[in-house]
Amino acid sequence: MPKEAQARIKINKLLEEAGWRFFDSQDGRANVILEPTVKITKTKLSDLGDDFDKTKNGFIDFLLLDEQGFPFIVLEAKAEDKNPLIGKEQARQYARSQHCRFIILSNGNSHYFWDLERGNPQVIYRFPSPELTVSYASFTPNREALAKEVVGDDYIVLTKKPDYKNDPSWLDETNRPEFIKVNKLRFLRPYQVRAIEAIQRAVKNERDRFLFEMATGTGKTLVSAAVIKLFRRTGNARRILFLVDRLELEQQAQKNFEDYLKGDYVTVIYKENREDWRRADIVVSTIQSFLSKNRYKRYFAPNDFDLVISDEAHRSISGNSRAVFEYFIGYKLGLTATPKDYLKHIDATGLGANDPRELERRTLLDTYKTFGCETGEPTFRYSLLDGVRDGYLINPVVLDARTEITAKLLSEHGYAVLVPVEDGNETEEVFVYQEFEKKFFSESTNHAFCRVFLENALEDPISGEIGKTIVFCVSQNHAAKIVQILNQYADALFPGKYQSDFAMQVTSTIIGAQDFTVQFSNNRLSGSGNFDPGYRTSKTRVCVTVGMMTTGYDCTDLLNICLMRPIFSPSDFIQIKGRGTRKHNFTVEHIDPAIKSQLGDQEKARFKIFDFFANCEYFEEKFNYDEVLSLPKPSKETISETHDEPLDKSYFDVYNSNREDKLSSLNQTEIGPDGMKIDRMYFDRFEQTILNNSNIEIIKEQAEAGKWDELQNFVIHNIFDKPEDYFNMEKLRAALNVDRRVMLREMLEKILGLIPRFKTKEELLEEEFDKFDSRYMPGENHFSGAKVIFKAYIEDAEFRNIIDQGNLSLLNVTPWIDSYRQLSPEFRTLIPEYIKDYVPLNNYVK
Repeated sequence: MPKEAQARIKINKLLEEAGWRFFDSQDGRANVILEPTVKITKTKLSDLGDDFDKTKNGFIDFLLLDEQGFPFIVLEAKAEDKNPLIGKEQARQYARSQHCRFIILSNGNSHYFWDLERGNPQVIYRFPSPELTVSYASFTPNREALAKEVVGDDYIVLTKKPDYKNDPSWLDETNRPEFIKVNKLRFLRPYQVRAIEAIQRAVKNERDRFLFEMATGTGKTLVSAAVIKLFRRTGNARRILFLVDRLELEQQAQKNFEDYLKGDYVTVIYKENREDWRRADIVVSTIQSFLSKNRYKRYFAPNDFDLVISDEAHRSISGNSRAVFEYFIGYKLGLTATPKDYLKHIDATGLGANDPRELERRTLLDTYKTFGCETGEPTFRYSLLDGVRDGYLINPVVLDARTEITAKLLSEHGYAVLVPVEDGNETEEVFVYQEFEKKFFSESTNHAFCRVFLENALEDPISGEIGKTIVFCVSQNHAAKIVQILNQYADALFPGKYQSDFAMQVTSTIIGAQDFTVQFSNNRLSGSGNFDPGYRTSKTRVCVTVGMMTTGYDCTDLLNICLMRPIFSPSDFIQIKGRGTRKHNFTVEHIDPAIKSQLGDQEKARFKIFDFFANCEYFEEKFNYDEVLSLPKPSKETISETHDEPLDKSYFDVYNSNREDKLSSLNQTEIGPDGMKIDRMYFDRFEQTILNNSNIEIIKEQAEAGKWDELQNFVIHNIFDKPEDYFNMEKLRAALNVDRRVMLREMLEKILGLIPRFKTKEELLEEEFDKFDSRYMPGENHFSGAKVIFKAYIEDAEFRNIIDQGNLSLLNVTPWIDSYRQLSPEFRTLIPEYIKDYVPLNNYVK
């Protein structure tokens, strides 16, 4: 069967499933008209005034009608082996000729929905129903107002205290810090303002889906509040839905939004206000609440929310959750702390697709596509390294502790023991670290873990007790054992102080666990501490969990993180590490003024990661970020790795080791400003190789003299492709994770301290355009269009080829057509010529 016919059959079925009718029925009159009925002629197209398109006579594939029988949606169908987007401009002209606002582009397998009044075609996974599309039609955003809104660092402050600048305490600069603290004013940091500006530029460019990739601790909720205010003030959203993936994050989000926006907007948690949620401006909910019993379809209309914000986006839109996300119309913003560039290759077919790391990578890639970032570049990015460099975040101190048993479990040969069998004999069985507490249990090892933690933990600088800590365990049973051991030790070390409250299990089977996480953050878990009555801190010092308290959990005074379990997912590792990266001043609140005046500011300068299973070493040295995964299906022993709460050891036959275990090695490493390999991969090894080279002085002299050709030749012939590291440009570029092609000269300039950092593609493009602007465009009226075309010609090879070949009719299948029309003939020629003469295009390829 021809591919065109196959596509038509699939499209017919999809239309019927969505509630469209090809024939009159008891449900109503037919509302689908097939192509022979409506013919588009050159005469009709000529009214559009399009200089570039020379479309021939043709027919609309499917014309969908509204309730009154008027043309409503144009559906452009393509063969299965064709990209639906190639019919974009043709469909636009068909839609205009029929006065339709909406277009569906489909090849039967992939589909796009396009609202001509809102922006670009967006991926959809099923066709919209007639009722849903009516809801779309009622939404009319004001892009121009949103793009022009002035957003300063006091954007949130002006909501909470509009007249703050006239307050005497603000005008007196000596009292200003206390005024800010007393009134809990939250000024946006420079990068947070840049995030808002990024979304304004995206909206101006007709985008309606956005993705912020921001490290844990950089204030994604505060930025979300600013985005919410931006969309509300400019008439682009009437009501906002804020989706989270964990129950404990609902209250946290509501508390923050009420704090930031209470003066102007009402925030409610959906499950607590199911009858009157409509009174709210912001509705917070877990994705699970909306999915349960198809609640989102039964109780909500598609236009109930004009802005949907998805926290930890790659989790809250996975699987069935996507149906909720796509159901609501309007703008979509995704937030994630998880960078996408962990795994470099994907074997999306065959056995490899069952590996949890590969599934995670596919989810991350899908997240970027869902939020309109198909190129892999988010709308805005601010990494952990950016935060550390700018002084907003801190890196950890890693304490790698291995016992005699875990050292063998971690070795290549594993830990061999004699296990009794049914006939009374014994057989040798080998265990590895992935099997700890699942198939191999050692009470002595767990005791060793707890002793190492208690003897080396960072202490609270005010009370002197063990600093607040989160312990991550293998399973719920493992967590229960660790809690028991820690409380026994605490009773011996601090008699009468804790009464079994020192450590508490916080897992999904514990009643009230969600509330425990909030109380721990607010320093009320089990009451206040009892070491110093003038200082309020949580009596419970340690929360022991499995999968809770990993993503989005805020506890700024956390000082210790214990990894009593192996971790295999890079994103899980980065999320867990991120719990400790926030800064904190221990004397800001919950403290007697007399104690504060005596101690002064006590800032959190570091936090500790206790790593009992060499997780940091694994991600630093052993994890293959470039590996194409092709692994067997998960067995019952490994399937639990994909769950938030790994299965208890009761599911397996466990070997109980009675051997006494003791500490074998203890190494402490302070992570520097360049972060871990998981943050910056392996470029630092190349840097050290250059700086430690015996010819370093000659290298520096050549750089100062500008002899870059000689210097680069030296590196290529003497340092690249040697057995020690096999450095080459491809691997170095992958390690840097810069969004463009970094040249060897730039790498050497960075290593030798001649440049502070690698500029992003956008920064270089702005610099190049500024040079062009200052030379050719003073007073030019078409500045915006010129900048768009200037950047597009550099970045987009297909667009560049169209211009160079003079095939201007093909511009209609590019997003640059409108900007190109704005340019005068002079600039249409000048921009390509200038770029060919002065701009090295190689710098802008990834």
